[in-house]
Formats: sequence, structure tokens, C-alpha cells
Amino acid sequence: MFASRFLTTFEKVFLMWQKTLANVAEVSLLLSEVQRSWIFLENLFIYSDEVKKELPEDSDKFVGIDMDVKEILNQGLDIKTATQFCGIGNIFQRLEKVQSALQMCQKALNEFMDSKRRSFPRFYFMSSQDLLDVLSNGNQPEKVVPQFPKFFIAIDSYTLEFPDGPGTRPSAVGMNACVGKEYVPFPEHLPLLGKVEVYLDKCIEWMNKALKHFAKTDIVRYYDEGCDKDGAQRGKFICDGQAAQCALLVQLITWVKLVEQSFDQFEGGKETAVYDGWQVQHLLLLALIVLTMTDLNKPNRMKIMCAITLDAHNRDIQERLHNEKVTTKDAFQWVSMLKCYWIEEEDDASGGDASMQIADAKLRYGYEYLGNGPRLVVTPLTDRIYVTATQALHLCMGCAPAGPAGTGKTESTKDLANAVAKACYVINAAPEMDYLTLGNIYKGLSASGSWGCFDEFNRLVPEVLSVCTVQFEAVCDAIKSKMKRFMLQGDEIHLNPEVGCYITMNPGYLGRSELPEGLKALFRPITLMVPDFKLIMENMFMGEGFTEAGALGLKFATLYALNKDLLSQSKKYDWGMRAIKSVLVVAGSFKRADATLSEKAVLMRSLRDTNVTKIEGDDLKIFMGLLSDLFPGIDVPRARDYDMEKVLVEVMEQDYGYTHDPDGYLLLKVTQLIELLAIRHCVFLMGPPGSYKSALWKILKNAKTRQGEKTTTVDFSPKAISTNELYGFVNIRPGSGRTASFPKSCEILAKSRTLIRSGSCLMATWMPTGSSP
Repeated sequence: MFASRFLTTFEKVFLMWQKTLANVAEVSLLLSEVQRSWIFLENLFIYSDEVKKELPEDSDKFVGIDMDVKEILNQGLDIKTATQFCGIGNIFQRLEKVQSALQMCQKALNEFMDSKRRSFPRFYFMSSQDLLDVLSNGNQPEKVVPQFPKFFIAIDSYTLEFPDGPGTRPSAVGMNACVGKEYVPFPEHLPLLGKVEVYLDKCIEWMNKALKHFAKTDIVRYYDEGCDKDGAQRGKFICDGQAAQCALLVQLITWVKLVEQSFDQFEGGKETAVYDGWQVQHLLLLALIVLTMTDLNKPNRMKIMCAITLDAHNRDIQERLHNEKVTTKDAFQWVSMLKCYWIEEEDDASGGDASMQIADAKLRYGYEYLGNGPRLVVTPLTDRIYVTATQALHLCMGCAPAGPAGTGKTESTKDLANAVAKACYVINAAPEMDYLTLGNIYKGLSASGSWGCFDEFNRLVPEVLSVCTVQFEAVCDAIKSKMKRFMLQGDEIHLNPEVGCYITMNPGYLGRSELPEGLKALFRPITLMVPDFKLIMENMFMGEGFTEAGALGLKFATLYALNKDLLSQSKKYDWGMRAIKSVLVVAGSFKRADATLSEKAVLMRSLRDTNVTKIEGDDLKIFMGLLSDLFPGIDVPRARDYDMEKVLVEVMEQDYGYTHDPDGYLLLKVTQLIELLAIRHCVFLMGPPGSYKSALWKILKNAKTRQGEKTTTVDFSPKAISTNELYGFVNIRPGSGRTASFPKSCEILAKSRTLIRSGSCLMATWMPTGSSP
């Protein structure tokens, strides 16, 4: 405009509007910042008793700020145009003054929350909003308990009692798991008294005491009940235990004792001692496999399956020791295994403690409650990962597993944490994460002694990775120097030397950054390639109660290897570990539902029913041909739920008018969707327009509602919003983060049957974040 030759005619008007619009832009921008800060802080300084109690001066100051903001906004109610409002005398200066005062209140709030985080380091893993919610309800522990999954790995809630009557402070009498189903009572009741950070620290102490108490009593009970020789009694011991992880800990301790007794007997002259020890372990394992075919409830079945998984690994180790003629405790084949000993010192009045050993690294058993969840199948590759990862901790370094998707990088890290009972927080290292958020996580890990696993760490931008080098180097140097406290990002942090840091990476994928050389030097690398599918399948078959596990594992592994080679390279096909797990879960349910079928027939039915839904065209003919070659003479009809099919037909005809389905194609697809949803949380409906994609989920929704399971749907269109809007983001400054639509809806609707529908094509920009923990 300034270059126009007609400017002279309108120069005064032009300059007036330029000044007016510039003023509108400045005032509008400042007003939006004031509103955002004021809305966030008003809920705290006006309505939170905890904040008003802890920050009385700032609360009084905010009352005046609140009046000023409302006065300015009320002035705007009577003015119809933005130019008039922004032209009010001194409006910009008044807003600047209010914003400056709000920043002072926010700074005081930040310092208040940082002090609480330093008092209870697990608060570092919570968002500012969740933390303020906990602090606001600190005097009412029953309102804090629902937040426990935010900072305890496997605790859903505490069971509370009110010994002094309603309205008084309660006492915690036990823990309820959010991983699996389990209740663990406390040997002594825990009064939830004092400030919230004080009684939460007590919660950790009581959790550790309870698990140590049950581990100690279970060791005595194991030998008193003859579980070292009687497999059936051993199964009963595992089911009757108060805490599943204590039974698994005792299982590891007693197995180590069995193997080392075999070595001692060999040195004493018994040449078959190592083989005899293997035979004892094999018989104990067979007894547990037989037990899985009995009428076990879900929690006990999970306990037995975990025990079988660990027993199978232990048996394979003993077999390898025998074949390689290992006869001493000092042999590397034995030293490199993860072992556990119950150490009892003469002057220790507590009755001993569990100590984990592998190579020259010793780790204290952490007694973090893990719930009653599944355990990873341990293969020779996993054993090597354990050696490398524990040596990294021993050398005061981090560990960096790298490899393609589905090779077990994150799961191996989590399973090692479970083996030593440490809290392991899996953090999605999205590109949106900044160095301040990363620093806060390091503070929480260092002060609490927890482990952190940064999933797909090389998705962070190079600028953040550079700062991360300085942050983690400060942690490593503090551990090496055996410091009690150290400086990190300007704050003095208490150091728990048991802290561990792991970063997983998919090298060569799009959107990945190269790690700085200084950062690489702080992490010990591990390269993971293709896992041993046959061994994993064999162990998982045993966990599901199959006695022909070896032969079935070979057939299964062969089929999926041939599928990968012979079928088309469609991107929707998955022949990896996640798909294998789904088939095994279905096979276990089929075996328990029909004991008359042979194990080969059960596996054949599972492979067919699980895979035909995703295989198309000529690939289906090839797949069915491979099935018939691997399972000759076996043709088991598909398992059908006729009651459900009747309801589906009624919905199709009455609700949607689908009266013409001569081949039963639509009915088959809906039932296949039901079968997939039973084993998968997420299912993609793929096909050209008009291929019944929308009809499937609508029919299923109405059918479930007719059966008394009210089902709702929530629609999303990920292409219409950014990744930040879809998944949310966290900013270190309170009030500037965002809780996004997708996770918020999942949290609200998780308690009821809900179908969350994403009407969009698959996009690489939002799928990686959705697949991260």
C-alpha cells in the first residue's frame, strides 16, 4: 500500500487505520494470553483450599487480579466493536499490568508444584492439572486414590476403611491391581494421615513391606508344603499365594537353589546330578501344564501361565547346561543367567532380602508391586539383552535397544524391570516433546530410582537431543560420583542410584534423527533382530495347556514363514509377534471350550478363523492350501454362536433393511468383526466404497445394545485436526498444555462398551503415536 501512487490522497485515513488495527492486534493478543492464564489460575487460587492454604499471599493478590480482569471484561460487554474496546484509554497498559501480576502468581504456583514434586518424585510423571487435582484433594485420601494409576505402575486403588467413622481420615488395608485382577492385603493397616506427599511416601513404604513380608513367608511355605518335589502341590502353592509376583520370585529363588545344589552334588561325585536336576524341573513344568486344563478362574490361570513361561525357560537353561557339560557355578553359561538369592545376614532382624545377580552386576530386588499380568517369553536373545542391560546399569550408563518393529525392544525392557521389581515408565518420545519436559522426566527418574523407557527416542528433534545429552550426562556423573544430591536444570535433586534409563529406536525409519555422538557414548547399544518365533510359540503353547507344544510351534512358525514369502506383500498383512499372540490366545480358548478336539485341530481352527478375515483374493487360496498341507486330513467347522447370529439377523432386517444376504456374506463379516474385537483393541475396516464397512459396526452396535450391553460410538476424523489436537501435548508451563480429544474420550468411555470410530485413511503422521504406550 505504501508503494501506491494514490497513497497521498488517503494518507491520513490510511495511517489512522494502520495505527488502529495494529492496536487491535496488540490488545487482542495480550487479552487472549490474559484470559488463558486467568481461567487456569482462577480454579486454583479461588476454588482450591490447598492452594489458598499453601500460598495465602498470592491467593490474596489473585483476588485483586480477578476483580481487575472481570472489570475489563465487563467493559467489553457494553462495547459492540473491537476498535472501540481496544481504543479505551490505557487498556493495553492495564492488560500488561494484569498479565505481569498473573505471571507472578503462576511463578509462585510453579515453585509450589516443584516443591511438591521434590517431596514426592513420582509427581514428576503427572501433568500439572492432575497434580493440582491431587493436591487440592489431599485432605480427602478417598479422592486421591483414583489417581494412583498415574504414579503407581500396577495399583488401581487401595481398599480403605474408616475406623473413626465417616468423614474422618481412612486407613488403607490392601492394594487392588490394575494389571490383571488381584488383591494384596497389608500385614498392618496404613493410616493416611498428614499431607498428601507424606502419606503417598508411606504408601510406597507399605507396598514394599507387604511384598517383602509375603516373599519371606512364601519361601518357608514352599518347602514346608513339599513344593520342591510335588508338582501338583506346587501349583496349589502358586494359586494360593497372596501376591503373584512373590510366587514368581520364590520360583526363581528355589530354581537357582536347585541348579546350584546339582553342581554341588556333581562335585561330590554324583555324575548325573545336573541331568537329575533338569528332570525334576521338567516334571514340575508338566504338572503346571496339566493344571491349566482344569477349571481355574482368570487370576489363577494368569498365575499358572506366568509360572509355566518361567519354568520352560528354566528347564531349557538346565538342558543347555547338561548338553554343554557345565558342572560348576563359575561357568559363564551359568554366571550370565539372571539369578535371585535370598540373603540372610546374621545381624539382620528383618529375616533377609532378595538380591538379583547376573555376571558381576548385583541389583536389589525393588519390591514394586507389578500386579498379576503376563510375563515375556524369555529366549536366548532375551538372556543376552538382560546381560547387556544390567551391565549398562553396573557401569552407570543407559541402554539403547535398537531394531525393527516387533522385535521386543520395549517389552524386553519392561520384563527386565518386572524381573527385578522396578517401576518402569514407558514414555512416548514424540517430536512435540521439548527439553523442559524431558528434564522433568529425568528429575523424576533420578529422585525416585525408577526406570524410564523412551519409546522411539530418535523421533525427538535434534535440538532436544543435544540438550538431552547434557541432562543425562549430569545423571550419569552423579551416579558415578556416588552423590546424594546433584544439580539438574538449575534444581537440586535427590539422587537414587538405582535409576535406569533405556531408549528404543527404529533406525532407518522415516522421520528419525541421528543421535549426537556425545549421547551415544552414554548409552550401551543392543541390536535386536528377528526373535526365535518357534521357541516363543512353544512356550506360549505350554502356557495355554498344550502338551504337543514343540510340534505345534514348528507348524505355526513354518506357516507364518511361508505366508511371508508366498503371499502378496500387502501392507495390511502382519506375520509378526503381535499376530502370533492373537492366534495363541484364540487357540487356548478353543482348547478349553472343546476338550474333545485334538491339539492339531484346535490350532488349525485358530489359524484359519483368525487369518481369513484379513486375507484377500488369490492369497486366500494359497493360505488355505498351506493349511491343508500342514494339517492333512483336518477340517474343523468354524466355531459359531447361533444366539448371537440370530440377534444379528434381526438387526440387519429390522433396523437396516438388509433382507437380501443369500450367501451370508454380511453376517459372516459381522461375526468375524466380533471375533477380532475379542482379541484386539483396535480393528481396521478396509475396503472400497459400498463394501459394508459402516454397516458392520452399526449392526454390531445395535446387536450389543439389544443383548443388554448398551454400546455408544464416538466419531473422529484424524485428518481434520493436527497431531497435537488429536493426542494432546504437555508443556512445562501450567495451563499451556492440552488434553486432546482422543485420549480424553478413551479415559471417559473406558468404563462402558464403546466403539471409537476413526473415519479416515491411515496416516504415518498419527499412527506411531497411537501405537506407543
